[in-house]
Amino acid sequence: MITLIALIITIVGALNWLLIGICGFNLVSWLTMNNEIAQRIVYILVGVAGAWLVYFIARKRGRVDEHFPERRSEADE
Repeated sequence: MITLIALIITIVGALNWLLIGICGFNLVSWLTMNNEIAQRIVYILVGVAGAWLVYFIARKRGRVDEHFPERRSEADE
């Protein structure tokens, strides 16, 4: 469950950077109403989530399908 949450947080962080790059719009600043402390908390959460995913992938040696067996196809078995 923690890996799924980390994945969602990391995707949201990546989409925020996409918006910054394309439009110059910072979604985190907008959502936190430019509250610097809240922004730092969000950025820390995104960083921790990304670090968790790096650890998770390194631990599984790139085989993340073992964590989600219901998605495994018959060809993989």
